[in-house]
Amino acid sequence: MTTDRWSLGNHNVLVTGATRGIGAAIVDEFLELGARVLFVARNQKDVTARESEWRERGLDARGLAADVATRQGRARLAEQVSAWSDRLDALVNNVGTNIRKPASRYSEDEFDAVFKTNLESAFHVSRLCRELLRSGQGSVVNVASVAGLTHICTGAPYAMTKAAMIQMTRNLAVEWASDHIRVNAVAPWYIDTPLARQVLEDDDYRAAVLDRTPMGRIGEPAEVAAAVAFLCMPAAGYITGQCLAVDGGFTVNGFQVDGRP
Repeated sequence: MTTDRWSLGNHNVLVTGATRGIGAAIVDEFLELGARVLFVARNQKDVTARESEWRERGLDARGLAADVATRQGRARLAEQVSAWSDRLDALVNNVGTNIRKPASRYSEDEFDAVFKTNLESAFHVSRLCRELLRSGQGSVVNVASVAGLTHICTGAPYAMTKAAMIQMTRNLAVEWASDHIRVNAVAPWYIDTPLARQVLEDDDYRAAVLDRTPMGRIGEPAEVAAAVAFLCMPAAGYITGQCLAVDGGFTVNGFQVDGRP
């Protein structure tokens, strides 16, 4: 019984934005814990390469190339996920993007692109999967960001989408509890991913990030993946509507003078 509580064996899981960075780590974590995973990303070449890699390791992964930021992509996903299984035990809304610039310099198209990718996709994919998630142990995990909890210099639209995603998590958790669907979020700080490396390559910027991180290091994708996996396990069965910061202590780091308690 104890082992089953900490296992994802016999779980059917859908992960979006899943061929690199945090998304790929999440798929890897779920597969190693015994789940069957349908993973989605936009680029067919990346999807094919990842599917081959995981299948060569004897893991039950199936890839789908679709852009869930579009209606057409979501329609394709709906068709494929229903053909793949009549039951979903977990959905991870991980797909995301960013355009870093001052708010005054965004074009309307850039603003729309960030919102459609980060927020609208998560809302619509969650609704699309609701019936399949009514398995008795359904779980949704939204990959948000500490940018949705406090100001960091990611650009306002990105932060807005992540804050809205966290509130969406709370609302759906209450609304869907009677369907036995739990809804939670994780909020990473800087994680060693291709997206983060774009700014962390600047030595001064990296030093400033580390200075604000009590644990004194950049996070690893596998550390976010472990938190996501836990929230989908039977062991987390009474946890819903929560946002778990995976941030090395960043969001609780107020004012500290070295050497003083």
